[in-house]
Amino acid sequence: MQKSWLAHYPKGVPSELGDIAYRSLSELLEQAVHHHADKPAMHFMGATTTYAELGEEARHFAAYLQHLGLKKGDRIALMMPNVSQYPVAIAGATMAGLIIVNVNPLYTPGELAHQMKDSGAKAIVVLENMAATLAACRAKTDIEHVVIAAMGDLLPMVKGAIVNFVVRRVKKMVPSYELADAVSFTKALKIGRKAAFQPVETGPEDIAVLQYTGGTTGVAKGAMLTHANIVANVLQSEAWNAPALSQREPGEQTVTVCALPIYHIFGFTVNLILSLRTGGAVILIPNPRDIPATLKAIKSFRFQSFPAVNTLYNAIALHPDAQSVDWTAMKLCVGGGMAVQAATAERWKTVTGVSICEGYGLSETSPSACCNPTDRSEYTGTIGVPLPSTELAILSDDGGSLKPGEVGEIAVRGPQVMAGYWNRPDETAAVMTADGFFRTGDIGVMSADGIFRIVDRKKDMINVSGFNVYPNEVEEVVTRMPGVIEAAAIAIPDENSGEAVKLFVVRRDAAIGEEAIKAFCKEHLTGYKRPRVIEFRHELPKSAVGKVLRRELRS
Repeated sequence: MQKSWLAHYPKGVPSELGDIAYRSLSELLEQAVHHHADKPAMHFMGATTTYAELGEEARHFAAYLQHLGLKKGDRIALMMPNVSQYPVAIAGATMAGLIIVNVNPLYTPGELAHQMKDSGAKAIVVLENMAATLAACRAKTDIEHVVIAAMGDLLPMVKGAIVNFVVRRVKKMVPSYELADAVSFTKALKIGRKAAFQPVETGPEDIAVLQYTGGTTGVAKGAMLTHANIVANVLQSEAWNAPALSQREPGEQTVTVCALPIYHIFGFTVNLILSLRTGGAVILIPNPRDIPATLKAIKSFRFQSFPAVNTLYNAIALHPDAQSVDWTAMKLCVGGGMAVQAATAERWKTVTGVSICEGYGLSETSPSACCNPTDRSEYTGTIGVPLPSTELAILSDDGGSLKPGEVGEIAVRGPQVMAGYWNRPDETAAVMTADGFFRTGDIGVMSADGIFRIVDRKKDMINVSGFNVYPNEVEEVVTRMPGVIEAAAIAIPDENSGEAVKLFVVRRDAAIGEEAIKAFCKEHLTGYKRPRVIEFRHELPKSAVGKVLRRELRS
């Protein structure tokens, strides 16, 4: 393959990774703790945790997991927003050789039950705010061990107690739940402190993370990301970001605003693990939708990196408090998860003085596959060029390679591409070519000089603030409602979230109105999956074999 995109590589960025220094994610994290022991690793609610403290807590947590009898290859679910227990749990779980299953903390009981049953997770760490969701579905899962985290657990004692009191009693953010055998995160660390930890040998081809994604089918399935996949993508991203971050003040630690949720693969790899690998620090933002709180949290820091999605960039740029933040140290803003809109990029640069550098990736690619050069000063509207050791191809429907300027399916080959879908060999075979390319389902085009652009996405996918919504899932839920005959979901433009869900409904009971359907969806679907607009029809357009034609509903 002729790699014309290499001409766009900034000076000093290698075209290939070369030898990878780590056999596993756990080795990467343990070396980071050793080399950067006295540096801040994370900032959360006014408290700072050093690398040495993170390493000590992680080792205690790993010892606790072994104390429970969990062994290499067992799955552990992590269901939390960006709180300080999350990095500790990640590091501890990998040290113990467990496979991490990242879980959206806003999942409904039905969504959580499916992911737990499919992954076979034996243990879960869940923030108490979401424990009621687990309690409602635990009987349908194989969960044997439950660890409950509280927002103030790892804060200084007095402050932590105050935070927990406010969360539980004042703001009443913790619904009642019954999980009699659950152990608190602090007790787990206390038990682990007294238990012996036995190092676990983990290799590059062992699975590190099951990252759940719906793909194009709407059935949530786990992308098997190996230790080699994650480590490679961290090193690829580090090399790619170097031109921008080399402009920071000499000797200054790279501080990253970690507003992207860690349970999302973008936040996991590009925010958290990359920061730890390079001796940086993350500012953990538990609820980035609370823009005033987010701005308040970052106001007292000099930060150099702010990866985010279009929605967050836009919301901050439009907020009056954005003017009170010191943006002068910021050198890098990588936009991913969804398309960055030109209007957002313009607003962001006006407010902060820094351009958004758009990239492209998927859960199946750990996630980063393609990005604009980070030494450029303008928004391009493209997804840039493949990262080091990565190839992109544009394929025809029959799998043939297309020429520059021809529109087809984007395919990715590189060390960050998943090992396959968990327990789904047929679905794995459907997306992998014989020569190792992953067929993304996204439609794109490559220019004559090797720059890639998205033309359209998976034809039926809906992208709400960087999160995939699968029409099949929404339709399946709504058609369970008594009085509904059939339904079809499509994407509509939305200035806040990029896209929103519009639902077409055919009903047999005319008394069923928009509010009733929205209430039903609220009970069964996470917020971003719920329809924003509902339209009632007498019938839906269908093909000759009875398949609903969503393309006609979009036109």
